[in-house]
Amino acid sequence: MTEEKIKRINELAAKSKEKGLTPEEREEQTLLRQEFVANVRANLKAQLNNISIENEDGTITNLGEKYGNKGGH
Repeated sequence: MTEEKIKRINELAAKSKEKGLTPEEREEQTLLRQEFVANVRANLKAQLNNISIENEDGTITNLGEKYGNKGGH
């Protein structure tokens, strides 16, 4: 997500608190928020998929390979 879009989200939030939004602005805000949340989820998933743990026997297990590609999550 670009800095411009994040700035716009913040502008719309401030305007919403001050005097309200037009229906078009509310829809824009909703779409921008959905994009932001999807981006956060994708980044978190990528981070979690890169976590490895060392087992008691000394082997390394990549949790992303073991659990990360399950459908629906």
